[in-house]
Parts: sequence; C-alpha cells; structure tokens
Amino acid sequence: MTESSASKPTNGDACHGAANGRRTRARNGYVKKQHLIQQQQHKYFPKEKIQNHVTCNGALYNRPFSESFEETPMLVAVLTYMGYGILTLFGYLRDFLREWKIEKCHVAQEREEQRDFVPLYQDFENFYTRNLYMRIRDSWNRPICSVPGAKMDLVERVSHDYNWTFEYTGKVIKDVINMGSYNYLGFAENMGYCADAAADVTMKYGIGVSSTRQEMGNLDKHEELEMLVAKFLGVEASMVFGMGFATNSMNIPALTGKGCLILSDELNHASLVLGARLSGSTIRVFKHNNMQSLEKLLRDAIVHGQPRTHRPWKKILIVVEGIYSMEGSVVRLPEVIALKKKYKAYLYLDEAHSIGALGPRGRGVLDYFGLDPEDVDVLMGTFTKSFGAAGGYIGGKKELIDYLRAQSHSAVYATSMSSPVAEQIITSMKCIMGEDGTTIGRERIQQLAENTTYFRRRLREMGFIIYGNNDSPVVPVMLYMPAKIGAFGREMLKRNIGVVVVGFPATPIIESRARFCVSAAHTKEMLDVALSAISEVGDLLQMKYSKYRALPSQDWPSDETSYEGTGNQGTRSPM
Repeated sequence: MTESSASKPTNGDACHGAANGRRTRARNGYVKKQHLIQQQQHKYFPKEKIQNHVTCNGALYNRPFSESFEETPMLVAVLTYMGYGILTLFGYLRDFLREWKIEKCHVAQEREEQRDFVPLYQDFENFYTRNLYMRIRDSWNRPICSVPGAKMDLVERVSHDYNWTFEYTGKVIKDVINMGSYNYLGFAENMGYCADAAADVTMKYGIGVSSTRQEMGNLDKHEELEMLVAKFLGVEASMVFGMGFATNSMNIPALTGKGCLILSDELNHASLVLGARLSGSTIRVFKHNNMQSLEKLLRDAIVHGQPRTHRPWKKILIVVEGIYSMEGSVVRLPEVIALKKKYKAYLYLDEAHSIGALGPRGRGVLDYFGLDPEDVDVLMGTFTKSFGAAGGYIGGKKELIDYLRAQSHSAVYATSMSSPVAEQIITSMKCIMGEDGTTIGRERIQQLAENTTYFRRRLREMGFIIYGNNDSPVVPVMLYMPAKIGAFGREMLKRNIGVVVVGFPATPIIESRARFCVSAAHTKEMLDVALSAISEVGDLLQMKYSKYRALPSQDWPSDETSYEGTGNQGTRSPM
C-alpha cells in the first residue's frame, strides 16, 4: 500500500518525503493517499511495511485523514483482461450461432419493416447486455418483501433460460443480513417514533399531493421541513425536492449555463454529470480528489478564459461529493475550499452519502472536518440514505434559494414531496439533532462510526483489498475478475447475506467490486456473521489479494476512532 501525506500543497508543488524519494501513481494517474498517524501505522501494518512521510497543508486538517487505494496486482489485472477477452470471443461466437438460428436468440429485435432503421440500441451495449450482463443478471433486481433494515426478506426466484427470464417459486428467504442498503443510521424501519409519526401524518394529509409547490402542493410540512434543514445545516435557507437524482440534474442547469465552466471530479455521480451536461456549460474533469489536477484546471481557466474568445468565464463552479459512493473516499474538502477561495470560484457539494453518516453531530463532511458551512456556496444532499426517506435538498444563502424557487425545473414542474415522507425526514432529523428529547440520534451516529471502523479493520486483517476512507461507511471490496462478480453475490446469498456487486460500466473494467454499506442498525453479532461469510467466500474464490494484511487487533474499535468526547470541535453551531 502506498503512503503519502494527508494533504497535498494547493500550489501544485509535489509533497516530498517518501522513503525511496519517488511518488507512486495510482490506477487513474493520481497519487494514492494513505495518511496514518504513527500509532495507527504500528497498529495496522508490520513495522517493515511503514514508509516515512511528511504532512503538507496539515494546518487545513483538524483530524487524521486516512484513505487507501491499493494497486491492482499485475497478475490479477492480466487475468481480468483475459477474462473479459474470452467472454467477448465467446460472445461473438454465440452471436454467430444465433444469426444462423443454431442458438435461440432471446434479445429484443427490430420488426421486419424497421430493418433499415437506425438501431435503437448501440451495438456494443446490446452485445454487452446479451453476452456478459445476462450471465450474472441474477445478482441484481432481487425483490425484497420486508423493511430493508439490518435484516430483510427476499422473494426466491429461479431461471430456466440462463437469466433471460425469472420464475418466482412462492418461497421467501427469511432474515437475510442486509449489507447493501444505504440505511446508515437505521431509520429505514416500520416501527418506532419516526414510523408512528409518518403514519399519523398519512391519516391527516393522505399520501399524494397532486400538485407542484408553486400551485396547490405547498404544505405546512414542507415549510417546517425547510426551516429544520436550514437549522440542521447551519445555513440561511433551504429548499426540498421530491427526488434526490433530480435535485442535482435539474438544479445545476439553473445555476450555470453557456459561458460558464464546471470543474467536476472524475468519479462524480451520474446525476451530477447529467446536470452538468444539461446546463450547456463547458465541463472539464479533474482527477479524483487530486488537488494538483484541480488547481491546474483553475489556473488555466483564469489565465486563458473561454476557448477562441479568451473572455473571462462568467462563473466557475467546482462540483464534488462528500463521500463517493463507489470508492468510499471522502472529499478533501479543506483543500478544495482553499482553492475555491484562492481562485474566486463557486463550490457545489453533494452530501448524498455523507449527511448523517459523517461528523460528531451527523451533519456531514463539513461537520467531519470542522468547517464553516458559509464556505460552501451550494450544499446539496438527499434524504434517501441516513434519513430513511426520499427526496433531496439544497441549502445556502437566502438569495440562492429564492432564485432556485423561481428558476429550478425540479421546483416549478415536479410534484411536491409526499407528506408522510416529509414527516419521516422531520422526525429522523430531530432525532439526530437531539430535539426529540432522547440521545438516540447521537448513539446511532456513534454506533455507525464504531461499526465502520470495526468492519474495515477486520476486512484488512483478512487480506482483502478495500478502498476508501477509514471513516466511510461505504466499503468497496475488490473482486476484479468478471466471473467473480456473480459468484460472490450468489455465494453470499447462500449464506444468508445480501450484498451489492458492481462491475463495468459502473466501474472501470478491471475494478469490479462488492460494495458493502455499514449501518448503525447492525449489531456486532451481525457483522461477525457477515465477516465470517465474507472470509469463507473470499477463500473459496481466492479474493484475498492484498499484500499488506493488517495485524490482528482488539475486537472492538478504541476511542481514537469514535466521535465520543469530540463535541462540536471546530464547528460553528447552526442552532
């Protein structure tokens, strides 16, 4: 595992101090990050594995920033490419057999009178779907017939034609440990304070709203929620939307347009990418979490201006996420804010996965780093993860929110949020803030932090390659080879563990992975059962690729990794 400083210089200079004097580049060309205080190094790795380093820009961070992205072993990379090559060759062979009616073709085909039309599907997408995706299609879209909490029930299904169609057996697979849902704080539940409050509101308001906010769909619950969200975030005002994806894709076009420049992290979510494209702005992509790459783009934008005319850009918008949902990494926000201020750019922060899941008060990546919310121009997040509901929000200056109320397509044309969903968010948010008169919210935040540390450490001890920040509840375990994508999901389900497996095109072609999401609702016993199954399947499929297996440690995380006693360290109270 390559180690470097937690913070790279914002002026583009290289950080020096590696033991061998070289900087190792990661799979996407950026420097891999692994900043560990000396105690943690001795705790997790043998002494001979430790490399010396110095901290650059350490003044920007008030806590250790620890992330790891171990390089793909060369042999594994070669075998993975070979696997995809063999699948492609067999795919062309099967297409030949289908063309000559030797093998039955299940794929959708154009009608005879449309043979001369432009094909509805792109050629490779169609090829990939019928020859690669169909082999492992049973790993996705499994029907759930219970609350997606720490445990869930799945509807059993079988396929008699190699995953082209599925047949339901009528049986239910009970008590499957759910390691895939974004239920970070355990609020996706059908009993308790939040569920009861949502049920009461349903009886009063009904389910649907049947209108937009600007017409007859503006409920008092929406007004109450927006005031509460603004208070929770520590901003002047906020606005809520009925769909998280549309919060990004429909609001970015309202903020930027022709003559504007968007600087987007290469691993940003599809909703951010779509919103940037719909805006008509010029888009330039910087390497993931790489401040040298971002600063170079900012400097070039200031020096050269717009193409051809060289006029200054109307505005420059930096778009990043709090936690990246496929990598498990946390944005290097102190450095992004420093660059944003230095070059007079605007900052759009998507906290879909980080709000509720990071920080001593559960208020996202700003809370995690102890930063001022006023340093971020547009705060975006969703209610679909930590709050167990649906929809999204944008917070910031009152002028920004007033502008979006009039200009955002998602605000003007979309049906407003359902009242029981709004009540679920209100009650869960009050619980996190402690306004319900209990300590349940604080206890869940602490439990999530402990579960995350324990789960990640145990996986390292087993020898798996895992990505991301040590405090991120999103835990990618690398599978690499295409055959292992389906095999891992099936073998885990046999052991009553529900997991999410991800492959190309959602990830780079050689970086298929299983993505685990840790929840505060998971008990230590559940995690131990899941870890035992993961280790067993890892041995079966030979997935323990890491060269830097962590040394066994205590059974439960120590206080150094928890939020206990941190209080409001360095964070401006939004109360």
